[in-house]
Order: sequence, then C-alpha cells, then structure tokens
Amino acid sequence: MPTRTVLAASAAALLASATGASATGASATAASADIRPAHPAAAPAAALKLCAENALTVKAAPSGQDHVLRLSLKNHSSRACLVDRVPLVTYGDLDGAAVPFPLSGSSAYKLDAGKTAHAAVRSLSASGDSDARSVGYVVVTANPEHHGKKFTAASLSEPGGLRVWSPVTTLWQPTRAQADEALAESDGAGVLKV
Repeated sequence: MPTRTVLAASAAALLASATGASATGASATAASADIRPAHPAAAPAAALKLCAENALTVKAAPSGQDHVLRLSLKNHSSRACLVDRVPLVTYGDLDGAAVPFPLSGSSAYKLDAGKTAHAAVRSLSASGDSDARSVGYVVVTANPEHHGKKFTAASLSEPGGLRVWSPVTTLWQPTRAQADEALAESDGAGVLKV
C-alpha cells in the first residue's frame, strides 16, 4: 500500500536524522539506558524471513488509562520470523505515524513461533490537548510492507473518536508490563520525564 510505504519512509527518515524534533512538532530526545530495549533479532537478518502478514494476529485494546492503547502481535507460524521493531501506528487520514519511544533506528524484532510481542501507544500528550484532532480509526502494522489492521474508535471504547496529538509508541516488548513501563518513561511526546 503506497500510503503506508510513504509513512514508513518518512518515519525512518525522521529516526535516522533524530535531530530532536518529532514529525508531530514535539521535541524528542534519545532514551536513557534505563529503558529496557526491545530485544532486536539475535540471529542475522539473512537467516530469518519477514513475517508473513497472514501468520500474524495484531490486536489493539484500551489500557484503562486515558488515550493509551495496548497492542499485541502474535506469530501463528511454525517458525521464528522478523517484524519491524517499531509498530507502525497511524491515525485515520492524518499524516505521519506515532513516534517510537525510545527513538531508534530501523531494525528487526525476532518473534518466535507461537510467541506474542507487546507495545503501548499514547495518542495524546498532555501539552497537545487543545490541538488534538479526533479520528474514527487507527491502523496498526507490524511491517511497513503490510496493510495492517484497522481498529475503529468504537471498538476501542471511544465511540466519539480517538483524540490524537503527538502520538508516541513503544518498541515491541516481550511482555505487556515491559511495554507499559517503557511508555510510562515518556511524557507522551518521546521525551523522558524529568
């Protein structure tokens, strides 16, 4: 899908430059060593293939916290495979995608057969409340080449729409608790709490 490819390329260019400004206008800094890294693939990328989209189940659910969604990604295949270490999360027809926290370059995350990876995404930073837009859906994609899965605002317990401004997502993590912990370290705009 051309739109996803453009968004992924834009996000990759932003991450590569890491100049301190996010695509949504909020300042961003690199993460501290206290954040648990999302375990990049241990095996060389040439040894493993990208996960086929039909071998994955992508889920999004409300977290119980305002403007925070929990994401999960399960590999149903019989082999380990690779996904992008950052979930690609887009909101309605808005330009751009959620900025990863901690900021990271493009690399792969190894997802073993039958295993589930977790991430958390905050759609609204406290400072962006007055600038927020409302959208009717969010799309979550494991690899930029995939079409992704669309979740309506109503299915995420937001029948009036998902409010979004300066969204931030964690990297894929092995547990939900680690994803929650990584998101708690951000203020919603890719910046560490001080």
